[in-house]
Amino acid sequence: MVSLINEQWNKLPVSFYERENAIVIASALIGKILITQIGGILTAARIVETEAYNGITDKASHAFGNRRTARTEIMYASGGVSYVYLCYGIHHLFNVVTNRSGVPHAVLVRAAEPVAGIEEMLKRTGKKKVDYSLASGPGNLTRALGISTAYNGISLTGNTIFIVADDFTVKTSEIMATARIGVDYAGEDALLPYRFILKGNPFVSGKK
Repeated sequence: MVSLINEQWNKLPVSFYERENAIVIASALIGKILITQIGGILTAARIVETEAYNGITDKASHAFGNRRTARTEIMYASGGVSYVYLCYGIHHLFNVVTNRSGVPHAVLVRAAEPVAGIEEMLKRTGKKKVDYSLASGPGNLTRALGISTAYNGISLTGNTIFIVADDFTVKTSEIMATARIGVDYAGEDALLPYRFILKGNPFVSGKK
């Protein structure tokens, strides 16, 4: 089994996720590295695109109006766990639950730039060579990193799925805020600047 041996990788503490502002956290995740150790294999990718979902007041959120279902219940947990759900019966989408218990905030990780375990990512996605779509778009990202709904609710402070910081720094000027993708049903909330991208990165999905 490949172990986490890079001493420059510092796992984000639960206090990072428990902060009250999902928008701040979504922006702060840009440049961090999402790591999985699944099936004895480590894969890692640098996050370049996220979307914040602001709980019960956000019409684009699964928890809008304080909706509580078997699927959304994990969103009400304390920050620092995963929320993985199936979209269109095909794509597994990975979200980071944030804020304190009872406040259903979450951040969707939409795209990342592969940095480790790339051969395994190619096998998982059926690709023969690396291109910019490998972990671009939330469905491609989870496929490349081996994330499925089986990992819904897992702690992000463990050793299966977690996020680290390294010596890579992102300036505020390098992050752009835009409207989210695919949430037209949310009316005026669809226009909120809750999507964050690393400017100029070719792994960003959708509109650059």
